[in-house]
Amino acid sequence: MAKNILIKSVVSEKAELLSENQGQYTFVVNSSANKIQVRNAIESRYGVTVDSVNTINMPSKSKNRSTKSGIIRGRVSGFKKAIVTLIEGDTIDLYNEY
Repeated sequence: MAKNILIKSVVSEKAELLSENQGQYTFVVNSSANKIQVRNAIESRYGVTVDSVNTINMPSKSKNRSTKSGIIRGRVSGFKKAIVTLIEGDTIDLYNEY
């Protein structure tokens, strides 16, 4: 079940600061998943206790790229992101996961 809900973890500068300072971890999740399903998936996959879950629907964006043959226009699809706050003392090691 957790594999269908959790798609991947977000590794960015802002996500790293949240995890180091506030104990919050960011994941890309299935678009149809709700907060309760995300909480259960995190707790079963990583063996931690989740304090709260915040979800964000990221909109799709149009992108332009210049090449020799001209400008290529395209779109980046939207996705759903979840920021999970753990109870104090729990951590997730995202780098040694795979």
